[in-house]
Amino acid sequence: MSSALTFHIRPGGALRGRLRVPGDKSISHRAIMLGAIADGTTEIDGFLEGADAMGTLAAMRALGVSIDVPAPGRVIVHGVGIDGLRAPAAPIDLGNSGTSMRLLAGLLSGQPFDTTLTGDPSLSRRPMRRVTDPLGRMGARIDTSDAGTPPLTVHGGCTLRGIDYDSPVASAQVKSALLLAGLYAEGRTCVREPAESRDHTERMLTAFGCPVERDGLKACVHGGSRLQACAIDVPTDISSAAFFLVGASIAPGSDLVLEHVGWNPTRTGVVEILRLMGADIEVLAEREAGGEPVADLRVRAADLRGIEIPENLVPRAIDEFPALFVAAACAQGRTALTGAAELRVKESDRIAVMAAGLQALGVRARPREDGIVIDGGAMTGGRVDSHGDHRIAMSFAMAALRASAAVTIGDCRNVETSFPGFAGAAGAAGLGIEEAGGDGG
Repeated sequence: MSSALTFHIRPGGALRGRLRVPGDKSISHRAIMLGAIADGTTEIDGFLEGADAMGTLAAMRALGVSIDVPAPGRVIVHGVGIDGLRAPAAPIDLGNSGTSMRLLAGLLSGQPFDTTLTGDPSLSRRPMRRVTDPLGRMGARIDTSDAGTPPLTVHGGCTLRGIDYDSPVASAQVKSALLLAGLYAEGRTCVREPAESRDHTERMLTAFGCPVERDGLKACVHGGSRLQACAIDVPTDISSAAFFLVGASIAPGSDLVLEHVGWNPTRTGVVEILRLMGADIEVLAEREAGGEPVADLRVRAADLRGIEIPENLVPRAIDEFPALFVAAACAQGRTALTGAAELRVKESDRIAVMAAGLQALGVRARPREDGIVIDGGAMTGGRVDSHGDHRIAMSFAMAALRASAAVTIGDCRNVETSFPGFAGAAGAAGLGIEEAGGDGG
């Protein structure tokens, strides 16, 4: 297949120097959506031009919003106001982006027109009822497949009512969808979570002048609030930095500084877990940019040890577990994870796919229903199938730093969804990576 992409990585090496990874995907999505429904012009710097965030940008254009991209990473959104979106001319294809679909389901629930949201085969298998069911309790009408998966048809003209929702899962996407719908609902909409999830939506709504009431694990908005345009400086994505945090931790001789990393306390779980494993990560130059905390992170090689991963850290590191599994494979002793069933419904079943890939490289990895057990040890070379999952592909690229022979990773095209230019950045830092079209044999 001509669109296929394979990574070939030489074994060994070290990561050194300074690196700035792409902008935060979660914040890029939200900046476009909130800028679109704000009054005035929102200027965004550091926007992630990966396929997922560009899908959100294209979706808002399809909904009648004028958006300019005058330079790489710079986006100007000409807001249409809270009631200014228009019916799209056709179904909106969101590619592989579950964030786009779930957040738009909330935003579109309060519109006067119908919208159909579609996606690629991977997104079309992902569960949506965790969002559509509570939105239905607010009065929204959203059609799904019989299995509760996309495509979604969000019906317009519904009267939304604020609800007080106790979410059974700690999910920023669920919380954000309900808060966005709450902007169009009568009264107050509150979401309470069982554990802390990322709070980018609450922070950004506040930056746009929309009051958000926060009390512990509960966040509330009032219907009828208007948003005022503002400037957004997108920090770099800690989820993208995570691959290099792991790579530099496991590769002897590494000393790498990652610049301008988003240091939101709801997203630092990956660093806390790595430190529990013995990683040497130093936080430098803490500061604030666009309402979000940022910092530079210096990471040096360290002898990692296996741990029982605390369940309270799981929601704050959910996207980083593929990389953390590679750290566990290189640690001394056993690492065990529970309470992470969410990993089975990401872009791939990340528990099953990571276990299979680690086993292919000679690592003892035993999947559990809601986690995995990994015994650290020597890692061989071999071939791994990423199943089109960008985080799987990049995680196994870093595994080659400790492999005894070359590692080949198939189906890597979707790396562009979150980290355009990954191979170039990783190669400049010291990874022996080459890209090849086709299936690579």
